[in-house]
Amino acid sequence: MNAVRLLIRRLMVCDAFAAVGIPGRSMLACVLFLYSGVLSPGMAIAQPATTANSKAFESSRPNVLMILADDLGYGDLGCFGRQDIRTPNLDRLASEGVRFTDHYANGAECTPTRAAFLTGRYQQRIGGLECAIGTGNVGRYDDAIRLRQTNDLGLPVDEPTLMSMLHDAGYQTWLCGKWHLGYEPKFAPHLHGFDHTFYCIGGGMDYFHFLDTVAGYNLFREGQPVSADGYFTDLMTDDAIKLIQNRNDSPFFLYLAYTCPHAPFQGPDDRQVDPLPLDSPLWNQGDAPPDVYVKMIEHMDRRIGDVLKTLEQQTLASNTLVIFAGDNGGTRSARNAPLSGFKGSTFEGGIRVPGMIRWTGKIPAGLTCETPCLTLDFTKSIIQLAGAKPSPEKPLEGIDIVQHVLDGCPPIDRTLYWRKQRGTQVWKAVREGTLKYVAEDRPENQQESLFDLSADIAEQQDLKSERPEDFQRLRGKYLSWEQEVRRNRRGRPDPLGATSR
Repeated sequence: MNAVRLLIRRLMVCDAFAAVGIPGRSMLACVLFLYSGVLSPGMAIAQPATTANSKAFESSRPNVLMILADDLGYGDLGCFGRQDIRTPNLDRLASEGVRFTDHYANGAECTPTRAAFLTGRYQQRIGGLECAIGTGNVGRYDDAIRLRQTNDLGLPVDEPTLMSMLHDAGYQTWLCGKWHLGYEPKFAPHLHGFDHTFYCIGGGMDYFHFLDTVAGYNLFREGQPVSADGYFTDLMTDDAIKLIQNRNDSPFFLYLAYTCPHAPFQGPDDRQVDPLPLDSPLWNQGDAPPDVYVKMIEHMDRRIGDVLKTLEQQTLASNTLVIFAGDNGGTRSARNAPLSGFKGSTFEGGIRVPGMIRWTGKIPAGLTCETPCLTLDFTKSIIQLAGAKPSPEKPLEGIDIVQHVLDGCPPIDRTLYWRKQRGTQVWKAVREGTLKYVAEDRPENQQESLFDLSADIAEQQDLKSERPEDFQRLRGKYLSWEQEVRRNRRGRPDPLGATSR
């Protein structure tokens, strides 16, 4: 049995060498490597990391720091045009790498985007995760309601995930921050391939007392509720810094998922003795006190700066891929200018978010990329760079956005899709080139539009009457995509999986 395990392990190592193009691994060399020590009883199992080529392989694979903000507006950072919020660390991050002008979240709310990022596939394929899981584990549309009734609302552990693939490839995998992919214990993040987890289990919580709007406790570590003293932005950042400082020699993947600036609106100095009342106006996502909103983002930026400084102190900056993005468009408390719409819709303001990547010494500084891209593109790049193996049964759906940047961001022929359902309302969208189809479907009526974003980024001029062929073509592409991605979803309303809307 040990010989079989060693053979399998060495096959994986050879595949990983080939994936990243490490030289010196000819077919004969790989065969010798595979069988050396396997057929000799009593031999100690060789550790590939002790070989010169294995060390070269390890050093070629970058650490990955994925930073995700929650409800951040497209125009809420200095590097995206905001002047009254100071974000020097994120501005520097953008200046030292590439800034994406047309980066999109996979969903108009947080749960869908997180599901897409961690699976590398459109979230509609999973079922039940097309809109945010309601506070306290509530299903908010037909499939989610059905899954909640059987305690199945969340990301299944048998779904191939980024962290499980990275874990199998030898990465240390850490979550510090927001989860929001299932309240049930069977959906806990440590069961998905994370080695370490410290997280907010739901959509948002009191930053000091960790209670949500139904008085549910949200602070967890390794699947168990834990107590803590402090501001959550600080607690999760400090946890991340300790992980980096105490890492082993293997590369790491750190998913740093801030709850900032999601409601409740509390700055780092706003601690009260008692938890926020459940009816406090500070829970209202669309009505943040402007000064508090500014303080929350500025403090998050400051703490991100501490993490980046830690990478420098640990001489890790040159071999760490740093990604920053938002999970969905900003609320009415945010600044989405020059976009229209807000979180929850598929207008640009609901799905276009800040995005940037820094990889020192690999990606040139000061780049701007106008290629439309999605959250799940980051997933594809991370897996490629790690030499990890995606599931052949559930292939990744993104593009390798890092390689695309290294290639100079050439124009590509690509179509992006969105669907968000809550109750009986369905928001839809397709982007192809600069054209975008948007629809809001309600039982009583349907509003459909066609926009040319190159001339109308604010989506004010509906072109469906002027360009009927383009309108029908994009509408048809959406309907075909919707039928395909929702065919075999969990919680489907009939055995054939036909869409209910």
